Amino acid sequence: MDIDCHHIDRFLKNMFPDLTGDLHIQKTTGGQSNPTYILSYNDRVYVLRRRPDGVLLPSAHSVSREFRVQKALEHTGVKVPKMISHCEDESVVGTEFYLMSYIPGRVFHDNSLTGVDITQRRKMYFEMARMLAKIHAVDIHKVGLDTFGKHGNYFARQIHRWSKQWHLSKPSDNRHINHLTGWLADNIPDDDETTLVHGDYRIGNLVFDTKHPSVEGVLDWELSTLGHPLADLANCCAYAWFLNSDEYGHGIRDLNLKEQGLPSIEEFIDIYHQESNLKEKLTNFHLSFALFRMSVIFTGVADRARRGNAASGNALELGKVAPKLAQRGFELTKQKIPGV
Repeated sequence: MDIDCHHIDRFLKNMFPDLTGDLHIQKTTGGQSNPTYILSYNDRVYVLRRRPDGVLLPSAHSVSREFRVQKALEHTGVKVPKMISHCEDESVVGTEFYLMSYIPGRVFHDNSLTGVDITQRRKMYFEMARMLAKIHAVDIHKVGLDTFGKHGNYFARQIHRWSKQWHLSKPSDNRHINHLTGWLADNIPDDDETTLVHGDYRIGNLVFDTKHPSVEGVLDWELSTLGHPLADLANCCAYAWFLNSDEYGHGIRDLNLKEQGLPSIEEFIDIYHQESNLKEKLTNFHLSFALFRMSVIFTGVADRARRGNAASGNALELGKVAPKLAQRGFELTKQKIPGV
């Protein structure tokens, strides 16, 4: 185990004197960002999430932001774990971390929802769409998140940010990324909506009820900020409908959706708009941006793996998928249809 059991046990028992029994620690799998651990005692379970070890890119892996946004959402319609404590003392587990409640349920890292009754899969996707609409409907002023990010000009700032990140972590030049950075900057839509955005909203970051299709928790808020809601929607769509089933993320791009009981991208978007007040529609710009951003993020994770400080052992797999995502984004920019 890469954290000291005795240190965290002492920390927790100082915080909760009534804790009894031995501490059991299980590191979760599937994530590529901040290492996450399930901490279990006789009658209680907590979750600890910390910054990775090693040298990190500027502003990356801010667990304090994760703690802040989830704390602010505690009494909204967005379901998140209960925040317990944020600790900057690196002597406890080696890096800054926070502690939160454990949400029992089902977590899937396969967008086809393998193992789920085929009659429930569409319902689960539609619940995912509805929860995303709830995130975008949060009154950021009322919950104290109006200073959580900059207002307006979101896509221009994001294109600049991820272009910079690309140059910091790229293993080699990529003509599709080069095209996307210019094309996206030249084709930013006029609308400039600002809401809370999750930043990595997808099936793998949701906890579903153990039996029903409802979403019981939204996890991994590392990339959350104030931004354009269609960036969130596009990211969610890209993870499912633009990745193949044998690629990292296990998408549904190459599957027969009807046979698998899965919705089309159009059906998913329709459910989102039924729950949302947003008038603007998703276009190829938003999807191309999402694929560009994912490609750069995946490249960065693979770069950390090469340097030995990625959170997950299969991080190098993302490096193989990243150029495919860039190519798919590039192909969208060449299509004449305006959008989905």
